[in-house]
Amino acid sequence: MKTSAINPSEYNAYYQTYIDKLPDEELLVILEDLKIEFVNFLKGLKEEDLKHSYAEGKWTVAQALQHLIDTERIFQYRALSISREDLTPLPGFDQDAYVPVSKANRRSLASFIKEFELVRDAGIALYESLEDEMLSKIGDASKSPLSPRAAGFISAGHQKHHLILFKSHYGL
Repeated sequence: MKTSAINPSEYNAYYQTYIDKLPDEELLVILEDLKIEFVNFLKGLKEEDLKHSYAEGKWTVAQALQHLIDTERIFQYRALSISREDLTPLPGFDQDAYVPVSKANRRSLASFIKEFELVRDAGIALYESLEDEMLSKIGDASKSPLSPRAAGFISAGHQKHHLILFKSHYGL
């Protein structure tokens, strides 16, 4: 299942910018490669970098990291629910409401690295367990169509998006 295999009808057009950041590779290869790239990036940070924000009112690095992990978990849950033919419409989530209550600015860099690796590994295990038929099912997430395979690519592209922002906006 390569990036080019998913159809735009499988996800909300909003996510196209994330998918466009990905190579035309197998989902599991992308998830593993990006995990390694991202963990290496994180290991190059210092604790004080976590408190850095590129402008007033913008998230700190710690808050952006927590957002990335939260979003990955949510998309994994969406993929699981849809693949199991749960017809319950899945709600959206307000990322701006999640960030302040996460207390991300109190966390250590090591804790973010550990959690990111665990969450990503759980996602990889999930996608490894899903057969093609399960991956191509369409459900309702945030009042839009979503397939489990699209959810995986969106998570990967979202991570790539934030890695680009960390470098371009945060100067990391």
